[in-house]
Amino acid sequence: MKRFISTLTNIFKIEDLRVRILNTLLLLLIYRVGSFIVLPGVDPSLINLKKSQDGILGLLNMFAGGSFSRASVFALGVMPYISASIVVQLFGIVIPYFQRLQKEGESGRKKVNQITRYLTIIITAGQAIGYIKTQVPQEAIMISQGLFTISSIFVLTTGTMFVMWLGERITDKGLGNGTSLIIMVGIIAQLPLAFVAEAGSRLSVNGGGLIPFIIELGALAFVVIFTILLVQGTRKIPVQYAKRIVGNKQYGGVRQYIPLKVNSAGVMPIIFAQAIMFIPGTLASFMPESGFAQTVGSNLGNPNSVSYNMLFAFMIIAFTYFYTAITVNPNQMADDMKRNGGFIPGIKPGKKTSDFIDSVISRITLPGSVFLAIVAILPSIAVIMGINTQFAHFYGGTSLLIMVGVVLDTLQQIESHLLMRHYDGLMKTGRIKGRTPAGAAAM
Repeated sequence: MKRFISTLTNIFKIEDLRVRILNTLLLLLIYRVGSFIVLPGVDPSLINLKKSQDGILGLLNMFAGGSFSRASVFALGVMPYISASIVVQLFGIVIPYFQRLQKEGESGRKKVNQITRYLTIIITAGQAIGYIKTQVPQEAIMISQGLFTISSIFVLTTGTMFVMWLGERITDKGLGNGTSLIIMVGIIAQLPLAFVAEAGSRLSVNGGGLIPFIIELGALAFVVIFTILLVQGTRKIPVQYAKRIVGNKQYGGVRQYIPLKVNSAGVMPIIFAQAIMFIPGTLASFMPESGFAQTVGSNLGNPNSVSYNMLFAFMIIAFTYFYTAITVNPNQMADDMKRNGGFIPGIKPGKKTSDFIDSVISRITLPGSVFLAIVAILPSIAVIMGINTQFAHFYGGTSLLIMVGVVLDTLQQIESHLLMRHYDGLMKTGRIKGRTPAGAAAM
């Protein structure tokens, strides 16, 4: 406890770190206040708050911090920006123009960001129309439908762009990745209500009592620890970096490591898989009386069914390999190593090194993808076990992975600030590892 208090004191002794933390908290507070401002022309007392609590809408509502179900000016949150970013990333794989931009350094990055913003506006406007038509009750609209539709499209689009701006300001002037922090705050904001609802149901007369609730909390703690290990897991490849000693022209060397992530894809496989899993249900909605619709509704349309979760897990494993293949380039790693005079002991430089790194990545990606699939389907298992749907979201899936990853990344940045100024880090032993390796660790 004494060490913890000392660490907090050291954090606020560093002026730059103190200012960054205060800026982050202030900008996040602005976001949370804005999430309660309702769209102009809507009567908030007539909004059905339970309308967007299940399925993909429930997930979107969680990411938006409840703004989605409140018809807030921030109802769409940063999800259109994330969708635009994914599209631009995919463009970088198949379109030569975007490939050239990615190789142009800072100027190319600025152009990519500008294209992403324009695409975000287009996506947000399209989603705003769908949101107005399907999620805002007709009886809650107090002005003419046409005027409300036009004004709400502008307001929702502006709200998303403002949230993007807040995220960029957090990244520049605050601590951590702004967009990720905004999503994490939205998720955490739903935790108290979900916890109270689950505690009330369990501690009621027919809820099972205190013991089952304690077991649930123990299981949640185990899942959190499991997810932390999944995010932090690495496999180190030893690399010998040759170093010439000028004085006597002898060659020595220092051994370092290439840290490869067990889960290099992050939460992207889950996002891709979830997007595809909703396609059958969307197609079935156009012909609700057909046998196809009934089959889909009872199987793929039910997130808690065995068939849904088996297909979902398989797709996550497949997308993990796909996303790892497009983000981790063994050929480039081998070329960079060769240019720097390094080699893997026992492996010839060039193609042999590239093949070896590729084989290691393939081997460690398999358990990483399986663990990711398990984490993704844990909320469905929790619901089947009788846990409240809202509280079950915290037993795994995208929400838990985002929270764990963002917290670790933020703590890693705080520890870096402390260590640069010769203060003790946050941990008594070892170092906090975020989702992205800081570099090769010298032995």
